[in-house]
Amino acid sequence: MLIRYFGAAKAAVGLNEETLDHGSLALEELLDKLAARHPEPPAGVPSLKSVIGRSTFLVNETAVRDRTRVLAADDVVDILPPFAGG
Repeated sequence: MLIRYFGAAKAAVGLNEETLDHGSLALEELLDKLAARHPEPPAGVPSLKSVIGRSTFLVNETAVRDRTRVLAADDVVDILPPFAGG
């Protein structure tokens, strides 16, 4: 599964993307695993868990609101925090 990070999520993790080898699991389970995997962000950056709480998600480029949605091993998940600016 490919996880792509944007904005504050990218800052919290320090990566643009990462690949995880997991069988099928729900989006909520994935988010919990990611928050546990990246518990301590750089100084002055909110934690990934905090960022996830206010983010939206794309699965294979389609918006997903249902965190119980089961993901497949070959899915691409984008974590999109709120963006500021104009």
